[in-house]
Amino acid sequence: MKVAVLYGGTSGEREVSLSTGQGIIKALKNKGHEVTGIDFSPKRISEVLQLDVDLVFIGLHGRYGEDGRIQGLLDMLEIPYVGSGVLASALAMDKAKSKQIFSSNGIQTANSKTYDVSNSDWHKGIQEDVKKSFSLPFVIKPNQEGSTLGLTIVKEENQIAEAIKTAAKSDSIILVEDYVGGREVTVPVVGHKGSERALPVIEIIPKNDYYDFDSKYKPGGSEHIVPAKVDSSLTDQLQREAVLAHQLLGCDVYSRVDFIINENNQPIILEVNTLPGMTPTSLFPDSAQEIGWSYDDLIQKFVELSVAGKKQKV
Repeated sequence: MKVAVLYGGTSGEREVSLSTGQGIIKALKNKGHEVTGIDFSPKRISEVLQLDVDLVFIGLHGRYGEDGRIQGLLDMLEIPYVGSGVLASALAMDKAKSKQIFSSNGIQTANSKTYDVSNSDWHKGIQEDVKKSFSLPFVIKPNQEGSTLGLTIVKEENQIAEAIKTAAKSDSIILVEDYVGGREVTVPVVGHKGSERALPVIEIIPKNDYYDFDSKYKPGGSEHIVPAKVDSSLTDQLQREAVLAHQLLGCDVYSRVDFIINENNQPIILEVNTLPGMTPTSLFPDSAQEIGWSYDDLIQKFVELSVAGKKQKV
């Protein structure tokens, strides 16, 4: 097939996307596809408009890639692509909206509140409301951003102002939520709509205090335990809730669902990643390896599911 890979982008996750894109391009070539790589930017949209391919593989992360915008463009151009559509992508990217959907369907989330920080004159009032609404420690982060960019774990009140300012650099809406300590796990999900399966649960042991950008993407930044050392009933619950979260948002082909297992051994959902990292140190490929899928096999699986799904729609 003729496949275009969009990677790079303009978000704070550009460097990760460059690595993801190179991995995907290599895997597709290894599987015999004719591949065109595009380091995407909205300023170079003409390259997408002129595409003559059978399929687009989106290797972008963050804004313009993971938020539904590029998916909308490809839909209008009637070019099939790998992964979730416009609405599922946008919902997953909007942490507050997705948390509302999860909690109303029985998936436990951390208590949270959103604030509009587009006007710096409002920040003082927001600080006061945060102090009244949350007990230390708590988390302040952009509502729509990935890879923990702009996130602060607030342990002292004098950190609030700076944490708001940091999060506001990435988004006009910030999310403040209770800090949930515990074991960090993630569950990859793959399959056609309605018949998805969860892959083995991965436990993440970061070298830093929490699973931050460096822990995710620097070699040796974290240890991945696959399968996670949790009992069978908790494993079943994590996998069941991961598939449910994927389905509730309307995700397609693949996603990765992040949880914290709290001190009471209960899973608290963090977010759904519709375009999880596919770098050499990424989590999804590690889990796939556990069931015998190589990196190349995994990428090919996504292509086959996407093509089959397109035929079903027609």
